[in-house]
Amino acid sequence: METDVDVGTGRCTDAELIAAAHRVPERFAELFDRHYGRIFAYAARRLGRDVAEDVASETFLVAFSRIAGYDMSRPDAAPWLYGIASNLIARQGRAESRRYRALSRLVPDDTVDGYDDVIAGRLDAATERGRLATALARLSGPDRDALLLVAWAGLSQPEVAAALEVPAGTVRSRLHRARQAMRTALGRGEAE
Repeated sequence: METDVDVGTGRCTDAELIAAAHRVPERFAELFDRHYGRIFAYAARRLGRDVAEDVASETFLVAFSRIAGYDMSRPDAAPWLYGIASNLIARQGRAESRRYRALSRLVPDDTVDGYDDVIAGRLDAATERGRLATALARLSGPDRDALLLVAWAGLSQPEVAAALEVPAGTVRSRLHRARQAMRTALGRGEAE
């Protein structure tokens, strides 16, 4: 008996779902339902909400067109999908850099209405955000991808390596460079 019933209940792995989608393409919709929100959120953080919907949707169009090449030994398709999204975001690289530069120029509202501590906290956060955005804009695309896949998508280093289709050592090098750049931009030492 075929396991398509399990596919509809969410009790199968992504790899099993992709295998089922080979036979019944409509089954790919469940993969979309499982991962769209996370892919959209990742793209929105990198490019802004206005572009994120297009990137997230295109991620799944590309994934569907490539299901025949999916590595069935990987039960979780998230790294694969984040890799596709990262490649699509790279095409938008100039837009992403412009977004970070714009964020770095945001001047916080410094009006005080009796909420000194709240306002001071917001000013500190806005200042940090500006420095972070500047540092992100200065990172190379590959270093930024590795850092944000870990920080914003929550992928492990091996998952980032799979997503970007690079060796694990390359991911470690990229993360090291990116973290060093972020520490420098925030004026923090190696110990932090």
